[in-house]
Amino acid sequence: MNGQIYVLGDIHGQLPKVARLLQGAGLIDKQGHWSGGTAQLWFTGDFFDRGPYGLDAVTFVIGLQREAGDAGGQVDAVLGNHDLLVLGASRFGGGFLKNHQRNGGRKEDLAGLTDVQRAWLVKRPAMVSEGQLLIVHSDTEKYLKYGRTVSQVNRRIEQILEAADAATWDDLLHDLSERHAFDATTDRGASRLTTFLATYGARRLIHGHTPIPYVGDVPPEDVTEPFRYADGRAVNVDAGLYLGSPGFVYSAGTI
Repeated sequence: MNGQIYVLGDIHGQLPKVARLLQGAGLIDKQGHWSGGTAQLWFTGDFFDRGPYGLDAVTFVIGLQREAGDAGGQVDAVLGNHDLLVLGASRFGGGFLKNHQRNGGRKEDLAGLTDVQRAWLVKRPAMVSEGQLLIVHSDTEKYLKYGRTVSQVNRRIEQILEAADAATWDDLLHDLSERHAFDATTDRGASRLTTFLATYGARRLIHGHTPIPYVGDVPPEDVTEPFRYADGRAVNVDAGLYLGSPGFVYSAGTI
């Protein structure tokens, strides 16, 4: 698995499914420990809401990250809008809490969120570049507001999360909640994708956020592979695990 990159879409508290998928891909063993050697595994965020194992999923990935690092591999996640929503509800309450509750939030996640989990989530990058791949959570062009390089975007969003400005957090949450910016059925969507990829020096976008059963108009139980669009320049990996999809692990290539 040397140099291989894998991506798994939005978890939304569906940890048993995630463990089954990773074991099937040879990335963890039967005991749930890293067995992927020097492979890279990226999650597209959204650990929480709509499923019961959000906190357990965060703890699981933190452990895998440590084990993979010891083996010469890498495990990490990009920041999802539901992760930001949980952090905001925990930190500010108010409108964030109401929004969290409207979006399938679980009071157990807020009550059980530890300082270690909170600190780890805050440090997750908003986007990552691996070779000619660009991995983000949301299919939105709003990342461009925060910088014209991957490092600029990540640093700016990290600064926002380190501050205690609820209004700025709310703006970021709104931006990361948008979707369908690169809709390949329109000329505007294709043009946006071209600009987006060129800005960040990538040739292929990998994202989650928008469940494939909705955009592909297929039953969730039939979703077992990514949704590729825009001549393969964009790959949606949100299988819709919480909707009933069996899911998949996307093999994105090597670097």
